[in-house]
Formats: sequence, structure tokens, C-alpha cells
Amino acid sequence: MNEMNVSSGMSAAANVNTYMYPDSILVLADSKSYVVLDLEMCKVRGSNKEYGRKMEIIQIGAVVLDSNFNISNRFDRYVKPQFGRIDSFIRNLTGIKGLDVAHAKSLEEVLQEFIAWMPEGAIMVSWSMTDRDQMFGEMTAKNLCFDVLSEKFENWIDCQIMFGKKMDTERRYSLEEALIATDIFTEGDPHNALVDAHNTAMLFAKINTEENFELNPYYKRAHEKKGDVHLSCSIGELLMGIDLSSLCMDSEK
Repeated sequence: MNEMNVSSGMSAAANVNTYMYPDSILVLADSKSYVVLDLEMCKVRGSNKEYGRKMEIIQIGAVVLDSNFNISNRFDRYVKPQFGRIDSFIRNLTGIKGLDVAHAKSLEEVLQEFIAWMPEGAIMVSWSMTDRDQMFGEMTAKNLCFDVLSEKFENWIDCQIMFGKKMDTERRYSLEEALIATDIFTEGDPHNALVDAHNTAMLFAKINTEENFELNPYYKRAHEKKGDVHLSCSIGELLMGIDLSSLCMDSEK
């Protein structure tokens, strides 16, 4: 277990204005490992004055990338919401049911386990800063303060911006489109925290290990013909040039 300084019952708001967003394209060369994080959340109905936020964490998924950008460990925990509830939209989106979180641990307990699991000195990574901001905001609202995480908030890598810079555009891609564009084979269903963390880690590793950043050839060709600098596409464009009739014949055998 890594040595940690964990304390609760104190507000984290004091440092909210000091947290800086690093230039995400510049990954620290001397980092021994990265923790790629994803959160799933449920909605909080109405205006809860005690909590004051619209969403609440119900699952934390993360993977460790070592210095060679290989996945070396995984973390997956449900979190019992204190103010929110899992409605039909969240259940259909994430596959998480009320029974899954009914007997789960609180955010404070899960974060303690998460901190103990993290390698010492690891840098945090996520797809956009949404999950970073949710974790920080929820900790603040619930008066939780973890010194180890406070340090992580100050040096957090936004893989979404990093990918956009790699593509030479300011466009904010969805994770799903970025994975298609870079021809990364994915397993599992999206909007599962561990699956999304794994897929983000695969993309982050590709960005940092491939000198010549190769795109999916069908995706690339569709947009070269259109001259579309935004690189968005339809399923039809992705399938362009593939003999679908042969696929249909094979399926009938």
C-alpha cells in the first residue's frame, strides 16, 4: 500500500482557484506511470441545497499505464449515491441498476481505496476535464479532502485536448469517434467506467508511442475527399469501398 495522507471533514474549496490545467500535449517524460480515470454518474433531482450539484458519482473505473504505456492494473468500484438516484435514462445508458449501488460503499470509502490502489507519483488522465471537475466538485460539496488527490488535480492531463492537438484542430471529439478515427479495437460497452478508462488509455498510449499517427484508412479517405477539416463521418462513409454484397452472401451460408 502506498503511503498516503487522507483526511476528511475539511472543505477542499480553499484551493479551487489554484488548480491549473497543464498543456495536455506535453506529457512529463519522467513519469513512471499514469492513472487513466473514467466516472459514471446519476442525476440529482431538483435543487438539493445540501449538495448543490446536478450529478453524483456512481462508478469509478481506472487503469494504470506503466512507463512503456502498457496497462498494468485496473480499478472498478460502484459508489452508493447519497443524493441522486438511477433513473431509466442512466440505467439504459450505463447498464447500472439501483441494486448495483444499493450496498456499495460511499464516495469517501471508495476514494480511500482508490488512493491506496494508485501508484505513487502517477499522473491522472481522463477524456476531457468533466470527470476531474465532477470529482473535485463532489468532494467539495461533501466536505471531503484528500491531500493526494488535491495534488493530482493540479497536474491532470486532458486526453481529449491532447488528441485534438495531435489532429491539428481545436475540435472536441467524442471518445467513440476518436477511437474509430484511430482504428483502435475496443471491447465492452461504452459508458461503463472501466471500459471507457481502458479505451481512453489505449488512445493515450497510441498518441504517445506512434511517431506517425495513423488514422483508420476508410475514415481518412472519406474526409480527404470532402476536404473536411473536422473529420466527422457517417457509417456509410466508413463502409465506403467495402463490398457489402460479399458480406451478405457469407451471412446467408
